[in-house]
Amino acid sequence: MAERVKKSEQEWREELSDEEYNVLREKGTERPFTGRYWNEKAEGTYRCRGCGEPLFSSGTKYDSGCGWPSFYQPLADANIEKRRDLSHLMIRTEVLCAKCGGHLGHIFPDGPRPTGLRYCINSASLELDRVAEGDGEDGGDGE
Repeated sequence: MAERVKKSEQEWREELSDEEYNVLREKGTERPFTGRYWNEKAEGTYRCRGCGEPLFSSGTKYDSGCGWPSFYQPLADANIEKRRDLSHLMIRTEVLCAKCGGHLGHIFPDGPRPTGLRYCINSASLELDRVAEGDGEDGGDGE
């Protein structure tokens, strides 16, 4: 992982929408079934909206029914941080971007195999780099 991103709160406010700032910098949560990626089916890599760090693959995304994008594992453990979260009278594990410290969501132990984990992530904390049609295919010129 590259060096940690450090920005002032004013810089974050200028670069992020109000909702993105609330989620990434103030640990907010978008309402379920409202984020742009909760029902997204496109292939690609989900990056941190704050810094661009690659976080999740569409290949590990699944429909958990919870209303937020759900993944059963990150692209690399080094790209995320996990912290104990005791807010809202619950004991949870918070997921943060390791590069910029942005709040992404939480991990729950009710996911599918092979990990049994559900990374419940806010759409506002993500940016999807879609795989272009034809990527990964033959791409030859027909000769």
